[in-house]
Amino acid sequence: MAGLPELSRDESIRFSRHITLGEVGVLGQRRLKAARVLCVGAGGLGSPAALYLAAAGVGTIGIVEFDTVDASNLHRQVLYSVADVGRSKLEAAAERLRGVNPEITIDAHHTTLDASNALQLVSGYDVVLDGTDNFTARYLVNDACVMARKPNAFGAIFQFEGQASVFAAENGPCYRCLHPEPPPPGLVPSCAEAGVLGVLPGIIGTIQATETIKLLLGIGEPLIGRFVIYDALRMRFRELKLSRDPQCAVCGDNPSILELKAYDGYCSSAHQPGLGETRDMDITVRELKERMDRGDAPIVIDVREPNEHAICQIPGARLIPQGQLAQHLAEFDPSAEIVVHCKMGGRSGRAVAMMRQHGFTNARNLTGGVLAWVSEIDPSQPKY
Repeated sequence: MAGLPELSRDESIRFSRHITLGEVGVLGQRRLKAARVLCVGAGGLGSPAALYLAAAGVGTIGIVEFDTVDASNLHRQVLYSVADVGRSKLEAAAERLRGVNPEITIDAHHTTLDASNALQLVSGYDVVLDGTDNFTARYLVNDACVMARKPNAFGAIFQFEGQASVFAAENGPCYRCLHPEPPPPGLVPSCAEAGVLGVLPGIIGTIQATETIKLLLGIGEPLIGRFVIYDALRMRFRELKLSRDPQCAVCGDNPSILELKAYDGYCSSAHQPGLGETRDMDITVRELKERMDRGDAPIVIDVREPNEHAICQIPGARLIPQGQLAQHLAEFDPSAEIVVHCKMGGRSGRAVAMMRQHGFTNARNLTGGVLAWVSEIDPSQPKY
């Protein structure tokens, strides 16, 4: 027990239900107090995870976050309240966590995780909890954890499904053993585009916190070599066995990835031109509004889903969900000027690329989507 911090009288009372557990006890609680956990992201997953880690008595919690609280966060990011909208997430999160446990230390890292800082950030902690929401950060966290030999309590969510595992533990697999490379940019819609059930990150984030505590205490059977998939609609858990891949590029026997690298172009909410594409595929909301005001507006197609269209719209836009657009192309003149929009520009960018492949040379993508229209042209409409 030498070298571990003592528990204060208040802490002994607060954590008495922990201490009475034979697997924890006084020694385990002191280990938690000495522990350092890095939460990468303080959003849907990071919110419940950080709350439970603070409540459990983890002594130091680092948080990597650069964003501010938005009203659209509140249905799932339980660290924040209405009063926090517009505040720095780091500031609001630290205040809330200290309210849960005044004796913890919060390391605030107001930055974007990237290839230049990920390894240094990860190296200073015992366990890393991946609360990221995009592939760029997810692969950076994974690779940094492997290189720094730090276990990664992984979680991911999408619509009604969640995933959890422990990667980069000794002799265990890493995320690349499951998915060697990120998917092509724009192939997988973000949660902002596809939506997410509000309680889902609470379930997955709590699993991540549970695995983190088990790793710190050395108890139970962590999710090492096991990949859990949770289906909220069916209330069903499935478990897949996942072995370390000896050929893995980062954790294999002869790794080819020896330093962190960025994946530019991944996880951007708006469409980014690829090879052979140019900015003539794009039009801004102000340019579209000027065309409308002059009376020479192009055809506008909304490729969102009907439930999204019901929230906010661009006047005169015809709703054709992206999955149905190809079936309706025969209804339009291929030489016509057509502007396609979605929520933020990702789906519509892919739709425009498809249309141009079918001869619609004047099809253009509305940059920023309907959210840009609401922000810059018609703020009377709600955002989502």
